[in-house]
Amino acid sequence: MKRCCTCQPNSYLNEFGFSFYRGLLRVFLLFIVVLIAAQTASSQSIAKYAGEFMAIGVGGRALGLGSSQVALASDASAGYWNPAGLARIEYPEVMLMHDERFASLINYDYASVAIPYGKDESFGVSIMRLGVDGIPDTRNALIDYSGSGILDGINRLDYDKITNFNSADWAFYLSYASRYSPDLFYGVNVKLIRRTLAEFSATGIGFDVGLLYSPLTDLSIGVNAQDITTTFLAWSTGTDELVSPTVKIGAAYFIDLLGGRLAPTCDVDVRFENRQFASIAHVGPISLDPHEGLEFDYHKLVALRVGYSDVKQLTLGAGLHFRKLDIDYSFARFGQENDLGDTHRISLRFMLQEEKLAR
Repeated sequence: MKRCCTCQPNSYLNEFGFSFYRGLLRVFLLFIVVLIAAQTASSQSIAKYAGEFMAIGVGGRALGLGSSQVALASDASAGYWNPAGLARIEYPEVMLMHDERFASLINYDYASVAIPYGKDESFGVSIMRLGVDGIPDTRNALIDYSGSGILDGINRLDYDKITNFNSADWAFYLSYASRYSPDLFYGVNVKLIRRTLAEFSATGIGFDVGLLYSPLTDLSIGVNAQDITTTFLAWSTGTDELVSPTVKIGAAYFIDLLGGRLAPTCDVDVRFENRQFASIAHVGPISLDPHEGLEFDYHKLVALRVGYSDVKQLTLGAGLHFRKLDIDYSFARFGQENDLGDTHRISLRFMLQEEKLAR
């Protein structure tokens, strides 16, 4: 029996609608899992801001967009922003970033490698370190004439006994991503965490799950459920901490304009730490922190970016594209009312665009 041609559009719409709602159902189920995990962890000792060093962000492009990157993730930094985005890469990639904050008191470094495997899969490794180095340790240098135990007019320091120590937070991401269908990607992270402060240290492990869905050619929707089972940190002092889940939900839309591409993007961080008024908005223990960004990429040669982050911070950025190298820069000011200084972030993205290495 010959198919009526007038039925073909309806058939296409039905297929599109089924695919769209199936993708939304997966996102909804993931969100429910995170809510359950957060509720289970609420009866335990969740340390507010315990995982804050992992929320700084990576990559000059993303940071120039106010850290609104969950739906745009498509390079080596996707292991951090949304592991599902690693399935979008076509060649092996390496990314490096260095950041100095608060008048160079804090050093923040990031490196990642992403490798496509087969037709649909990708693997990635990421390392980040946030540290303050060369902190003077005067605990054993006090000459206590008065017996007060404090440095006053009588007591003094023996400078020969002053030593130095470092405070450093490390995170190692092991990532896997795959293409489930032409418009749906998923990815997972295993995170190993190491924190040190003088002779004290903590070790932890956590997990992330990410989804990317493109219901339309120019629309991308992303979800990254970070620390989905809560991330456990065990300190050498005997103290244990739990980092509660954070769900990052984002969308990006691509518009052809003046020979280039305009991409507005928006993310919302949903946290379960009971931050209340420390967040932009909150409902009970659940807080909401939005990020917004706008990128104009001209002929894949140069990009200009502006963003607004969850800490009410305006960000600016720019990028240069070469055949095998992207150079991305972002700038952020911490406000004129304090002396914390400006922050400049530069990242390099190397793409090994060789035919034998292509997906």
